[in-house]
Amino acid sequence: MAEASYPPELLYHPEHDWARVEGEVATFGITWHAQDALGEIVFVETPAVGTQLSANEAYTEVESVKAVSDVFAPLTGEVIETNAQLAAKPELINEDPYGEGWLVKVRIADASEAGGLLNRDAYVATLDE
Repeated sequence: MAEASYPPELLYHPEHDWARVEGEVATFGITWHAQDALGEIVFVETPAVGTQLSANEAYTEVESVKAVSDVFAPLTGEVIETNAQLAAKPELINEDPYGEGWLVKVRIADASEAGGLLNRDAYVATLDE
């Protein structure tokens, strides 16, 4: 399992999801905190390419040995790529939540939504509440 970390270059959703924004494309995943709380992840089904995601809405579920948890879209957009490795190796989310364990890449519909997400320090502060 990965060490606790919250990369400063990412934006964070209060529901423990992250976005890496690069121009008009954002990569989404779940945070270290989320995968740690879930425990060993055993299944994830990513949405199909072309699926429209809405900010703050659940777009998939992650199943672990402990629970099934909704995954929320940090931003609105269209899925342009999914992490095909997760079908065979869902544990990548536990091993590398910000790298090999990413879930989807999305073409952002409204870049201004990013202003509503948390920076690293603000997100980490919510974990202590």
